[in-house]
Amino acid sequence: MGETDRAALEARLAERRAALADLSAEIAEIEAALGGAVSPLAPDAFPEMPAVPGLRLAAGHAGVKYRDRDDVMLAELAEGSVMAGTFTRSATRAAPVLWCEERLRALADAPSGRIGIVVNAGNANAFTGANGMASVEAVMTAAGEALGIESGRMFMASTGVIGEPLPHNRITAKLADLTEALSEEAFPAAARAIMTTDTFAKGASAMVQLDGDVTISGFAKGSGMIAPDMATMLVFIFTDCAIAQPLLQAAVARLTDLTFNAITVDSDTSTSDTLLVGATGRAEMEPILEVDDPRLAAFEGGLRYVMQDLALQVVRDGEGATKQVEITVTGAESDLAARRIGLAIANSPLVKTAVAGEDPNWGRIVMAVGKSGEAADRDQLSIRFGEILVAEKGWVAASYREEDGAAYMRGEDLEITVDVGVGTGEATVWTCDLTKRYIEINADYRS
Repeated sequence: MGETDRAALEARLAERRAALADLSAEIAEIEAALGGAVSPLAPDAFPEMPAVPGLRLAAGHAGVKYRDRDDVMLAELAEGSVMAGTFTRSATRAAPVLWCEERLRALADAPSGRIGIVVNAGNANAFTGANGMASVEAVMTAAGEALGIESGRMFMASTGVIGEPLPHNRITAKLADLTEALSEEAFPAAARAIMTTDTFAKGASAMVQLDGDVTISGFAKGSGMIAPDMATMLVFIFTDCAIAQPLLQAAVARLTDLTFNAITVDSDTSTSDTLLVGATGRAEMEPILEVDDPRLAAFEGGLRYVMQDLALQVVRDGEGATKQVEITVTGAESDLAARRIGLAIANSPLVKTAVAGEDPNWGRIVMAVGKSGEAADRDQLSIRFGEILVAEKGWVAASYREEDGAAYMRGEDLEITVDVGVGTGEATVWTCDLTKRYIEINADYRS
């Protein structure tokens, strides 16, 4: 074979491979649109989501990455609204995260007013240098003009591939259509538009009785790169509660540690995590202005319910997940120590693969407790699978039968309880199993 023939064949092969990659990506998108490969732990349907007075949403297709599905979301909060939020603590935070952090600081002295949010999927706009912030500013300026809101009251979030410039012109070109499409009834479409590797849209809501009914409704995305300090999650929750911004911010920060920062899929912390909670103040009630207002606890209870529901949906959509695992640690030196032990168990590949294989290998849990770096009394350690006592006082329980443990591990929702015997600290974290599908999804993510 001559060099010319070989070069022609190599060029042809490269062309066919590129075409195959495009075809594979298109097939994956069609499968997702048809509901293929949905997590076995997914809910039966997207929940009924009551409208939040003062909030309008819209979703549309900008073609940031995906060909045949919505990938951009616009939200408008009415005059008198306040915003709170928490974000990833990653040292390589994406440009939209830095923008949102600055917006919250800037609005601390004058928080009430109209607010807008733009979200795109398919491109994280992370590790994109000066271009990243330039793209955010372009989108925020254009969206603010479309909504009639100053850019300083606009927020942005992006999720998707890291290290590729955001084609922001595709987003700005759609803003007029999105503004025209704004509706109080667009929760399902908005939730679907922010998905990446998610297999189902995630929504949750609650009604809280204060002076009258207060609505709390929100949606989230997240499936992989999930670990405390938030994760590759975007979460947007809205309420018509009338509440002072500092009180809302304090509640959001506190409840995040109990919900979104208590889940882990793979121990990896994203560059793009964003949780925004907007309150429109449209409920018929006197505003909550003081920390000792008894209505604050009731509101926080409803907010925690929505946040935890969404957090657990993220776990149940963990990439390749077939089981959800709740891990409770008691008897630790402190609540923080219990949390660290729980996460050591939850993040252990050996524990997670044992769960995937329905293997009641309690020795791996002992291992994870030992590697956590926290105090534990080996001779007081006890382990339970659900109600089954597996180990006690540092040894396998006399009543334990391996077949009982194996039968329990065949369930979809598992509970593991560990007492480490050194104090009164306790904590609960949630995770999922680790399957071959996780490897397949992440090996092909950019292909």
